[in-house]
Amino acid sequence: MNKDMIHSLKFSEAGVRGIVGESLSPLLTANLASAFGHYVGGGRVIIGRDTRPTGEMLENSVIAGLLAVGCQPVILGIVPTPTVQMLVERYNASGGIAITASHNPSEWNALKFIGPRGMFLDPGESSELFDIYTQGDLRYCSEQDLRDLRYDTSAFEYHMKKIFKEIDIKAIRACRFKVAVDCCNGVGALFTRRFLEELGCEVITVFDTLGKGFERQPEPIAQNLGTLSKSVSSNKCVAGFAHDPDGDRLAVVADDGKPLGVQYTVLLAVDHVLSESPGPVAVNIQTSRAVQDVAESYGCEVHYSKVGEINVVDKMIECSAEIGGEGNSGGVIWRRIHPGRDSYVAMALILEMLALSGEKLTEIRDDLPVYHNLSKKYDCTACRAREVVLSMAEKYSDYRIFRLDGLRIDLDSGWVLIRPSNTEPVLRLTVEAQKPEEAEALLEKFSEEVQELI
Repeated sequence: MNKDMIHSLKFSEAGVRGIVGESLSPLLTANLASAFGHYVGGGRVIIGRDTRPTGEMLENSVIAGLLAVGCQPVILGIVPTPTVQMLVERYNASGGIAITASHNPSEWNALKFIGPRGMFLDPGESSELFDIYTQGDLRYCSEQDLRDLRYDTSAFEYHMKKIFKEIDIKAIRACRFKVAVDCCNGVGALFTRRFLEELGCEVITVFDTLGKGFERQPEPIAQNLGTLSKSVSSNKCVAGFAHDPDGDRLAVVADDGKPLGVQYTVLLAVDHVLSESPGPVAVNIQTSRAVQDVAESYGCEVHYSKVGEINVVDKMIECSAEIGGEGNSGGVIWRRIHPGRDSYVAMALILEMLALSGEKLTEIRDDLPVYHNLSKKYDCTACRAREVVLSMAEKYSDYRIFRLDGLRIDLDSGWVLIRPSNTEPVLRLTVEAQKPEEAEALLEKFSEEVQELI
């Protein structure tokens, strides 16, 4: 394979992603799938995808690559990424491949590789897979060893029922909540209305049409949720929920029409689960300090991991945490359901919280610790990003710093995090403070310092 093409792809524990037609091609995708089939040793491999226009093309390439090395593909079609993870466990499959670039723009796509436990590959496993791929020494099967294709059109049904078994569905149904949902024209357009209607909700949807592309920016952050906010206000909804294209992230809009910010998604879930079942919590290093404040109010400890779903899941297993996630992405992980981020789990927990507390979302919000989180990102090569982190670590060596993932500088009322992205060729700067003017001042100060070094 062309070395320039390899370097233009993004390889990480989040999978392999690139721009389709430039760095990511059908041939490359088939070869990656064959390498994965070799890595897992054959057997069943679960395949699902989001609604990107290139998804079906890459799905066919993945199927061909898996068949070529003797695997049996189990094809789910368009489903949420957490559904793919859960079906790996259900089928006792060798692994799974989710075809999605998550919150990236539509010209991007990716393969996310899932191991036999229904969890994404960790860095060591990803490195081993990449070695198999780059060496290219694969043995292809003969005609006699070709496996048949299998299709499962009821995968989300299993996903939904598993969540419903673990929540107070009667309490939620009794409330007859009215909610608005921004599906981003992604997988939520197929599944979220039914999911919420099964919970007794009246549902108003926006951006709920397949085949129209992403009519808003796919990352469900506050500045992209204007249409949802208006829908919540005009329809007098108790809440608004916003998906990313593949349904693992969730953002929330309160009943006053104001977006809470993605950090609140994990915060609300943690608060609710700990109120019922106190215990350890695990989150990534980019999660708001508010989670620690809430956990401590229940006498519970918070454990931190690197950014990346698999890193949080590994930490949750290590410290026996039932609840956790990635605050920066609105990714809730409730291990009682499965070890992965899941926007449907997040919606269910938040609705259960509203039902059992009898409070409005604005009332719950006003009782939670308040921090203001701001971020910027800068186009930057991975090599240069590491140099920036080293320079800043030296400059702030007298402060309380953490090198768990990039550089985090802890302050009395907040923190600053500088780290290379796992999924894009960028350097991310995130700041948090208790007052908005403090957060803005931190962002301005550290932005100037970072830009001088890039």
